[in-house]
Amino acid sequence: MAHMIWKGAISFGLVHVPVQLYPATKSEKVGFNLLDKRSIDPIGYRQINKRTGKAVTRDNIVRGYEYEKDKYVVLTDEEIHAANPETTQTVDIIAFVEAPEIPFLYLDTPYYLTPDRKGEKVYALLRDAMKATGKIGVANVVMHNKQHLAALIPVGPMLALNTLRWADEVRSFDEFKLPGESAKKSGVTARELDMAKKLIADMSGKWNPADYKDTFRDDILALVDRKIQAGMTEEVMEFETPRETRPSADILDLSDLLKRSLGRGGKGKSAVRAATSGESEADEAAAPTKRRAAARKTTRRATGTTARKSTSGSASGAARKRRAA
Repeated sequence: MAHMIWKGAISFGLVHVPVQLYPATKSEKVGFNLLDKRSIDPIGYRQINKRTGKAVTRDNIVRGYEYEKDKYVVLTDEEIHAANPETTQTVDIIAFVEAPEIPFLYLDTPYYLTPDRKGEKVYALLRDAMKATGKIGVANVVMHNKQHLAALIPVGPMLALNTLRWADEVRSFDEFKLPGESAKKSGVTARELDMAKKLIADMSGKWNPADYKDTFRDDILALVDRKIQAGMTEEVMEFETPRETRPSADILDLSDLLKRSLGRGGKGKSAVRAATSGESEADEAAAPTKRRAAARKTTRRATGTTARKSTSGSASGAARKRRAA
């Protein structure tokens, strides 16, 4: 069961929905511990005084706001909550908007909201009303002593809260050099665009997150298991040769790439992979012939060098004999 992070209420108009906040995600990333290589002892995380370098216990750590260089106002958790208890205990809906209006760039961290203190009916009312209207709520919420902009989203039987990045946290497109949005200015022809659209249609399907796997994590865990089975829990072991990656083909003719992608008749990534690796396969097929030719050339060079050395040596010997005579 997930650990509850926060308890409060959703506020819209005069309606309050008592809720509890839970993390909607869990980390499945590969985690590595830092170890002392001499003894395999774990290396811990220490909170230290940056000036003295000495460790500080958790009881002696407080929050401070730096109002001038090296000058702080110390605030306790109680003072922070007391400054605006309403803000820290509510998901305050500011407006309702159409879901597609919020770009993916602004989405940050998702959470689940569950009903609290017999708030099931009003929770269901808000969820169903939002579903019926196709709207999501834009709200302010304070978590971990920091104010967040957030989106309140109905997802199946659940109300989810996804924190959003503020406008000044998302970089402007103007910072980057990009091709123009006009196809003509970008040099894209109508034929190329049509083929690209058809290729996208061929590769299209329904979103199913279970279809995608963290292969890096699986490979690391498999490697760890092999080392455990081999009893190699502390020794260094060479990694297996990494699997071949798809070569990056320098395709000058975009039309040719799209045409071959479509002409293969396969769908999905395999069609694109086959199209982009055509040149690489041809090079690989010709590789043995090239290697034999290079070997013959090397042999000829080596033979010529040996002959020149032999002739030079004979001439030098004859000259020495004439001088001796």
